[in-house]
Amino acid sequence: MKLKSAPLFFFPLIALICLGQQAELDRPNVVFIFVDDQGYYDLGCYGATEFETPRIDAMAEEGVRFTDYYAAAPICSPSRAGLLTGSYPRRVGMETWVQRADSRRGLNPSELTLGELFQENGYATTCIGKWHLGFFPQFLPEQQGFDSYFGLLHNLDPVEIVYFEDIGGVPLMRGDQVVKRPADPSELAKIYTDEAIAFMERQGNDPFFLYLPHTMLHNPLGVSEPFKGSSEFGEYGDAIQEIDFQVGRVFDAFKRLGIEDNTIVVYASDNGRGPGRNKNQPIKGRKLSTYEGGLRVPAIAWGPGVGIRSGHESSAVVAAMDWYPTLASFAGIRVPEDRVIDGRDISPLLSGETDTVPSPSAGLSLNADVPLRRSWDQAGEWAPLFDRDEYLQAFFYHGSYGALAAVRWDKWKLVLNPTLKLYDLEADPGESKTVRNSTINRKLRGMAITFQEEMSADARPAGIVE
Repeated sequence: MKLKSAPLFFFPLIALICLGQQAELDRPNVVFIFVDDQGYYDLGCYGATEFETPRIDAMAEEGVRFTDYYAAAPICSPSRAGLLTGSYPRRVGMETWVQRADSRRGLNPSELTLGELFQENGYATTCIGKWHLGFFPQFLPEQQGFDSYFGLLHNLDPVEIVYFEDIGGVPLMRGDQVVKRPADPSELAKIYTDEAIAFMERQGNDPFFLYLPHTMLHNPLGVSEPFKGSSEFGEYGDAIQEIDFQVGRVFDAFKRLGIEDNTIVVYASDNGRGPGRNKNQPIKGRKLSTYEGGLRVPAIAWGPGVGIRSGHESSAVVAAMDWYPTLASFAGIRVPEDRVIDGRDISPLLSGETDTVPSPSAGLSLNADVPLRRSWDQAGEWAPLFDRDEYLQAFFYHGSYGALAAVRWDKWKLVLNPTLKLYDLEADPGESKTVRNSTINRKLRGMAITFQEEMSADARPAGIVE
């Protein structure tokens, strides 16, 4: 029998279907490894000599290592809110302290988390590890964009375990089911990694988003027996070496599963820990503070198979909120037009198209213009001092109680309280000597006032259970 000719319109249709299938196959997997309380100098590739981190160092050698990367906040819950929403914690009502077990607040379900963004675009999603963003049902991971959840909703420090003393301790959860009670901190790094690998194995060729927020390196450190005494820096050094080993297991799984050429990995800390330990490590300040040591943390992006350049050290000022539009662009996902967020798309920097964070108005990537959705109502007083692009490149430091504390633009940091102090972080990352520059001082002060007005007008509420 002779086949009839297909209509001409059928061939473009077939082409579109094939292109769509190819795009489906090419969409990269995304793994975000979020470590708790790791300080700026606490990896070999950031200057540590007291312990060894060969697998994470190799990740840096094959990817992009950031020298001037900032967590969204100097404390756990706000920092996680900033990462998952692409917004300053203050914009989403999550800027103050942490969510304990008795908190009636959580990440508002109206926010579109990174998990939801990927989930709604055909990705399998999972959260494995520490949550800390609210504990009523509507705030939990499986209601915030993750197909599955395994881990601790809480911390294991004394101020949190007190809430669970009468019911057997803090539970390890799978979804809404208790797996074990009390959770054993010495098991967590390994079993989180086991779960992560098992999740990847189940996906086959389907793209996935794996959010892996480790409970380590928060106290109690919970070092497992094979790593006790393995470093020259006590229990903390041992814990870092254990984390490095578990990161290595994740990378080994990529190779075994044949997905290393189609996977992006980001490794970052949720906030700082402490100051430098020698004269070559000048940064000062601890977790909870707005000195550099409280918010400037390690961050590495890896993905040579999907176009992230190798062996690059970037001094661009980058923040946790920037991952939201950036990872979306790598996945070919347009951030929905109704989302107003603070993150900037840094995919051109990661791919080597630029060496700086490009101007949002340059339109160099899929989500480049997303920051332009932020309101812009600059007072005439400041107009001669900075433009919109400069404003969008600034980073605004908030303290552990949510107050605006400092502004960074380019190499300059202006501390706002209790008195104005200007530092040149390029020359003086340890914030040891104030400098005089009235023009820069006024420029950053104007940015701070403009930001305060923006947040006052546009901040959104957290979720609250009455």
